[in-house]
Amino acid sequence: MLVRAQDVVAAFIARGVTAATAESLTAGLVAATLADVPGASAMLRGGVVSYASEVKAQLLEVSRELLAEAGSVDAEVARQMAQGARKACGADYGVSTTGVAGPDPLDGKPVGTVFVAVAGPERTEVRECHFSGSRAEIRGAARDAALETLFTALAFPETESEL
Repeated sequence: MLVRAQDVVAAFIARGVTAATAESLTAGLVAATLADVPGASAMLRGGVVSYASEVKAQLLEVSRELLAEAGSVDAEVARQMAQGARKACGADYGVSTTGVAGPDPLDGKPVGTVFVAVAGPERTEVRECHFSGSRAEIRGAARDAALETLFTALAFPETESEL
């Protein structure tokens, strides 16, 4: 399902809730895509581009031990990034992306491995995705997955799931 940024923004505004981003491999694409929608300022609180593990640890409070053991391409890192974005920006929901866009594998993970997480008031959902294509295509697919996960978390808040 391809979710448009307009639909995410409209859904958040209709519910009166806010979002924040924590992005590694997408480097701000999710926040920029949301911000391209007129009226997004009513729901987008801010975001952190955390390419470096040190930034993940300092600004998003991702466990330094976890980063040292698992590396940055990890489901729990994505979970902590989303929770950190929510806290750092004072948002109702936080969405994160971390993964490998290429050209080389990272942290023992093949190119195209992406983790997307959404932290909300009731739960945090993490998705593991595997994309193919160029670096730009993988980053675009990760952005789209983040928008979809964010929209789904808001549309179905009572459903507990971890993919």
